[in-house]
Amino acid sequence: MIAVIYRFKVKSGKELIFEQSWRELTHLFYNHANSLGSRLHKEDDSTYIAYAQWPDNETRETGFSKLPETSNQFSTMMQESCDSIETLHVAEVVDDLLKN
Repeated sequence: MIAVIYRFKVKSGKELIFEQSWRELTHLFYNHANSLGSRLHKEDDSTYIAYAQWPDNETRETGFSKLPETSNQFSTMMQESCDSIETLHVAEVVDDLLKN
């Protein structure tokens, strides 16, 4: 299993658009691209951190190609609401003690 940590710097006033588009895109990845889901955290007024899990890196890398066309609208909305989007870490899960 692979864990990926992302950082989003969101433009002031665009927080709701970002959160909604992130949620919709995450549902699409989960339903169409074999994502194991994601969690979104708010670090401060403009910084969000997301934690996503995938079965393996290949599934993650091919995920976008499996999404329906509707994903383009949410992806664009999310990108336009951010000053920057970074992938901070891609790492193999060694142990998992999160409560389901």
